[in-house]
Amino acid sequence: MINKKPISKPVCINFSSGPCTKRPGWSVNSLHNALLGRSHRSKEGKIKLKDAIDKTIDILGIPEDYKVGIVAGSDTGAIEMAMWNLLGSKPVEILAWEVFGNDWKKDIVEQLKITNSKPHTAEFGYLPDLSKINFDNDVIFTWNGTTAGVKVPNADWIPNNRKGLVLCDATSAVFAQDVEWAKLDVVTYSWQKVLGGEAAHGIIVLSPKALNHLESFSPEWPIPKIFRLTKDNKIIEGVFRGETLNTPSMLCVEDYLDVLGWVEKIGGLNACITRADISLSNIENWIEHSDFFDFLCNNSEYRSNTSVCLKFKNEEIGNKGEEWQRKFAKEIGLILEKEEVAFDIVNHRSAPPGLRIWTGATVESSDVEKLLPWIDWAYKQALTNIDSN
Repeated sequence: MINKKPISKPVCINFSSGPCTKRPGWSVNSLHNALLGRSHRSKEGKIKLKDAIDKTIDILGIPEDYKVGIVAGSDTGAIEMAMWNLLGSKPVEILAWEVFGNDWKKDIVEQLKITNSKPHTAEFGYLPDLSKINFDNDVIFTWNGTTAGVKVPNADWIPNNRKGLVLCDATSAVFAQDVEWAKLDVVTYSWQKVLGGEAAHGIIVLSPKALNHLESFSPEWPIPKIFRLTKDNKIIEGVFRGETLNTPSMLCVEDYLDVLGWVEKIGGLNACITRADISLSNIENWIEHSDFFDFLCNNSEYRSNTSVCLKFKNEEIGNKGEEWQRKFAKEIGLILEKEEVAFDIVNHRSAPPGLRIWTGATVESSDVEKLLPWIDWAYKQALTNIDSN
């Protein structure tokens, strides 16, 4: 059978799940107002950082009594900061169904050594049983599992009258999914995900309950300076006014301000969610007729609209084993890269072999639509290449 090459290519071929593609129309000239060569502690620097926090609160609808801070180390730094400061007074219910949730499980069990903690795990493509969580304990989970393409459908499973704290790594969800703030005591994310900002900075959002806990509880372990949110058992309020614990990149801050302005221009949070939903819908329509691929997450209610993970559908491919499938997925990725159609769409190295298409708010759905026939073509081409070797 002749494998006819598609003609139309995506305009933007960046489908990486982090750092993610820049907003449409972005150029380096968008950062011409960056406060370069000046201190972040200058009057102008503080204004920029405070403006980033205030716009975040406004666009996301974060409650007035919550606090928002810019921290080091991307989402990883933000969630580690939360764990080191807030955990330790109770056992922890740890939800893990993909790579990063398992990383947080390892930190809690092996590094913080919090006894009597209970992992709730699931295979890639599935969620743990959310009805089994004990909210008398602290709870930690990822809202959207980037490496599995699996998200929680909502926060209905989290009670209002919980005794423990709920910590949520929401880095691939914020700005693309309806995160329910009232059910969460800590939310972390990185602006390099759904908004395609520059990497290395994280955002931490704390509820009044989390803030009270910070001042009333001191963990057994030492907390590195870059993670400390309290001094003499009092909240370091400056962190939530833009007085960062370490030196931020003002170029990256300007980039964040730029993309927040873009979000406001296109219609705010709901417009971002809609953009991601449309791209996912394009892939769902394609999968419905595909002989080659299926979603790693079979349950559409739990399926991510940002990190869309695909597995191989053909039984013959499945019987070839994981090592061969990884080689096959990489070959597809190399073909698409060589044809200048898509960069960085092979699934995470620790996830099941397959492809992962980033469809966050900065991705144009028209580019996703143009990509899909190229994936079909590259699949057949990859089979020919591997067979010939």
